[in-house]
This record gives sequence, structure tokens and C-alpha cells, in this order.
Amino acid sequence: DSGVAAGVAGTWALRRAALPSAGLYPIAAVGITVLAYAAGAVLHAAGFLAVYVAGVLLGNARLSHRQAILGFADGLAWLAQIGLFVLLGLLASPGRLGAAVLPAVVAGLALVLLARPLSVAVSALPFGVGLREQAFLSWAGLRGAVPIVLATIPLSERVPGAERLFDVVFVLVVIFTLVQTGTLGPFARRLRVTAPAEAAEIHVETAPLERMRADLLQVEVPPGSRLAGVHVDELRLPLGASVTLVLRDGVGFVPAPDTRLKTGDSLLIVATAGVRDAAERRLRAVSRRGHLARWFGEYGDEVVN
Repeated sequence: DSGVAAGVAGTWALRRAALPSAGLYPIAAVGITVLAYAAGAVLHAAGFLAVYVAGVLLGNARLSHRQAILGFADGLAWLAQIGLFVLLGLLASPGRLGAAVLPAVVAGLALVLLARPLSVAVSALPFGVGLREQAFLSWAGLRGAVPIVLATIPLSERVPGAERLFDVVFVLVVIFTLVQTGTLGPFARRLRVTAPAEAAEIHVETAPLERMRADLLQVEVPPGSRLAGVHVDELRLPLGASVTLVLRDGVGFVPAPDTRLKTGDSLLIVATAGVRDAAERRLRAVSRRGHLARWFGEYGDEVVN
């Protein structure tokens, strides 16, 4: 399958790539999904299915800058959904939808009570999915804009009756989404298929720093800097600024108060917005005069007189 091939090859490439900017990784991931669609089209396969499979493989892989990739994909998905619903709104005519309500309800009941349980049983039974899970899958089903989008395919091909089919699918999705959405939680608890104790993936973002109005500063210890030889506690950073990590010879570690800085070290410092300027001035002062900077009248101003 082109989607599997693109997902596996893309995962391998992104794990080993050394791109010049972190912002290029999300673009590369999107490019891989475009490649999956193109390969599917060339092979006369389902391009959308290839994109879906490649996206699943990439989304579950441990990639460099994974959170940046997921954030970019999430924003792109929201943008696509906005455009999609605008287009669907242009295709749907309120004057035609009233006549589609009864056929949509009848088709929806047949789908929920008969067609979907049978299709779920046939699809899930080989994988050992239990009856309770199958019942929940049958009730949940495929919702959102996807069925409506699929209904636009015969509409774009000008198939006879495609307009009525689109109206029925549109009304069906709207009605059953509104009816079933509020019942998914109670139904899952009734079937005991919820798993509140399962560990979830921890998403690491910069949001906590934004909420506390803090910045992450990187400070290098170049040759000749008086920061070399200074202990971390001798930096005397203002309250609200702290050295969180030291990178030395390619190895990162959390420093202790008595950790002595060395030439070539790279420091990561978290500083709130209110003390950032003071922290930068203190670091410049120590870099010029050492930990006794204030005794020499050095306060880390940009220009030394």
C-alpha cells in the first residue's frame, strides 16, 4: 500500500534527517502525506486512504520535534475544516433539506440498528474485539463531515440522483450527530468500555511558560568569559529566574547549586517576564567580572564605560 510505504519511509527519513530549522519538520511531514496521495493516484489506489494510513504511522512514531509537527498538523486540520464547512454550506440548499428529513431518518435507523452492527462485527471479529466494544463502535459510527464529503463525489461526477443523495446524507449526519453525541459517554460507561486509569501520552508544550509569562533563555559560556569557574548559586539570579539545564560536551544535566560552569557550557534559564532584563544584566555582569561583579561596579549594562 502506498500509504504504508510513505509512512514507513517518511518515519525513517524524519528520524535521521538533520534539517537546518525546526520549522521544516512539520512541512516535511505534510510533504510525506502529499507524496502518499500522489503515489496512490499513480497506482490508481485510494489517495485519501493512503494519506490517512501515512498520517497514522507518522502520528504514532517517535519523531524529532514531534509536538511541533502535531501542532502544525492540528492547525492545518482546523483550517481545512473551516474551508470544508464553508464549501458544504454553499452546496446545501435549505429549501431542499426539508424533503430529505424522512428518508434520512429511515436510512439512519437502518444504519444504526442493522447495517453498522453487521459491518462492525465482520470488521472487528478477526481482531478479537469483544461484544461490548463492538456495540459501542456500532453506536458511535463515523460522524462529522467525512460522510458528507464522500457524498459530494457523485455530485461532482453529475451522477443522476446525486443531489438528493447529498441532501439525505447531509440531514442524516446532522440529526444523528446531535442525537448520538450526548449519549456516547453514558453508553460507554454502561457498557464498561471506558478506561480512566490508562496512562495517556504526556504532551510537552511551551504553554506553561506562556501561562506564567516566562521565557526560556539560552546562555553560552564562550572562551574568555568570567562565567567559567563560577558556581551556579554564585550567579545570584533574581527571584523568578533559574538555571534549569546545563549542556556540556553534548550531555545535558540538571545543575546543583555547587555546579561549576565551564567554557563551552550552554545554559537553559527560565525567567519570568518581570525579571528577564535583570537576569540578563546579572549574567552579563558575571560574564565580564566574575561572581564579584558588583564589587567592581559592574551591573551588566549593554555599554561598558
